[in-house]
Amino acid sequence: MCLKSMGYPSKPGTSTAISGAIFVIMGLTQTVFIFTNPQEIKTMRLTADQLRSAYLNFFESKGHKIISGASLIPENDPTVLFTTAGMHPLVPYLLGEKHPGGTRLTDVQKCVRTGDIDAVGDSCHLTFFEMLGNWSLGDYFKKEAIAWSYEFLTQHLGFAPEQLSVTVFEGEGDIPRDDESIAIWKSLGIPEGRIYALPKEDNWWGPAGTTGPCGPDTEMFIDTGKPACCAECRPGCRCGKYVEIWNDVFMQYNKTAEGAYEPLKQHNVDTGMGVERTICMMNGCETVYETELFAPIMAEIRALSTLQPDPETALRAARIIADHIRTAVFILGDPKGGVKPGNIGANYVLRRLIRRSVRYAKLLGIAPGYTRTLAEIIIANYAHVYPELDANRATVIHELTAEEERFEKTLTAGQREFDKVATALKQHGQATLSGRTAFKLYDTFGFPLEFTEELAAEQGLAVDRAGYEEAFKKHQEASKQGDATFKGGLADNTVATTRLHTATHLLHKALQTVLGSHALQKGSNITPERLRFDFSHPDKMTPEQIKQVEEIVNSVIQRNLPVTIETMTIEDAKEKGAVALFAAKYGEQVKVYTIGDFSMEVCGGPHAANTGELGGFKIQKEESSSAGVRRIKAVVTGVKG
Repeated sequence: MCLKSMGYPSKPGTSTAISGAIFVIMGLTQTVFIFTNPQEIKTMRLTADQLRSAYLNFFESKGHKIISGASLIPENDPTVLFTTAGMHPLVPYLLGEKHPGGTRLTDVQKCVRTGDIDAVGDSCHLTFFEMLGNWSLGDYFKKEAIAWSYEFLTQHLGFAPEQLSVTVFEGEGDIPRDDESIAIWKSLGIPEGRIYALPKEDNWWGPAGTTGPCGPDTEMFIDTGKPACCAECRPGCRCGKYVEIWNDVFMQYNKTAEGAYEPLKQHNVDTGMGVERTICMMNGCETVYETELFAPIMAEIRALSTLQPDPETALRAARIIADHIRTAVFILGDPKGGVKPGNIGANYVLRRLIRRSVRYAKLLGIAPGYTRTLAEIIIANYAHVYPELDANRATVIHELTAEEERFEKTLTAGQREFDKVATALKQHGQATLSGRTAFKLYDTFGFPLEFTEELAAEQGLAVDRAGYEEAFKKHQEASKQGDATFKGGLADNTVATTRLHTATHLLHKALQTVLGSHALQKGSNITPERLRFDFSHPDKMTPEQIKQVEEIVNSVIQRNLPVTIETMTIEDAKEKGAVALFAAKYGEQVKVYTIGDFSMEVCGGPHAANTGELGGFKIQKEESSSAGVRRIKAVVTGVKG
């Protein structure tokens, strides 16, 4: 339900005029476009819990297996820092690997997208969100997917059929227009005037990398009743007349290295519906920050605030704090663990999220220690859905408060830097702080431009805002170039990556043998050239320990042990002694890979047929990943065949 301003919900069963929210995916963030001129949208009023249950139960009734969402930390994927979409953990299965749950799946996937962290705080961006998805792995295709989407929207969420407009792929080059989807929508009663054929930029997904599975999609929009902004207004227009609610992707092509599109042998369906965006729209909320998922956090932020900047600044600051701490709690509370505030990769993103929230807490006069308070609210709000948050409460609270305290000291250092620069400017008769200096205060010490401008004004100085914006733009461009683009983990399934994947199992077991049972996997990613493996251990490994681990792994390789696979419930896997490092619900079917008499782990695969294929194993580097977590980089020599 929507918790308006002071927390009052809309009355159940009534139609609420809303300003609404259009949620689309842009780059690597989830965006929420706010529109004006409220129009009435008559739907059921659902809580987030009710929406999740309704969605999963609906697709279970259509023969789908409800599976657990994957970790936020990608498995064996060097191309991304976090799980970015519901389809991300399922790529190997979309490419033909057999899933233990079968060919029809449905789940709720936690996602983090970090491409535009600096933009969060407006009404348009979130870094963490939940994605509802249903999947066909070479099973049903367009007819069933579209019909079920229509049924769920109209019969289960209560949208009127006349509110629905859809888009399809208009065709390009040798790929024809998606007339099949058009015909299906017409058969369901959607008139031709509400079916829009659009180009690739609007209605095509993939491939995730330069090659791989891809195909047209059909997107569903709710017409708010707002007048069209112009003659060309259509679904996807930013004016707010149309609200995107769902997307069905039909992966039926494979893009080759030469740029050709070949039909896939296995046609898949990949869909996505955001939890936050859907309950926002259904419950008459202007933005997700008024929904039940954010309202308690926002209310506490208001209660903790002792300074009153202008309303726009205060609202933006509160949104940043709420979004960033919620995301940080989910990263720190992830069942896979291993990501803590640091200076590289995912660790750096987490640090940046926490520190950005601290900066804006200062603007609102919120006293130190607020991260603990907000974390407790977030955990209480979500623990019944994600019990790992409660299980990892101590880690979440410790890391948040420790990073908050560290940044308090950084802010003090930043103040000293500003004072030094301001004194020098006055001594030389200058009245403007350069944009480059203002950006340094932001990038190095975390000072928002507005904060720097306030400090400058107190000293009778101006700030070169244009110069700051130029430096900031260069920073964003560099960040986006460096921000990982989703390519799909072990999507290539090459001989090299499968051998390295098998090597991680041998390494994991060898580390536990040498260091102790506490040396559990905390993360890994694989390129065709090397593996990277993070594991829990408090100290730097000695040269003798590294050598011992190498010797154990190589001895197993030399024994040419077979790698076998079985499918069983998670309970049976644990009873047999298999290592299972992720959360899975009771009775869920999983794959168990056994390497001779050496190791047994729950894993998605793929793997080498036997250890002899690895040839040899060499640790190239052992280093710290974050507090209490070590990192190993290693290679295998491989053998022909």
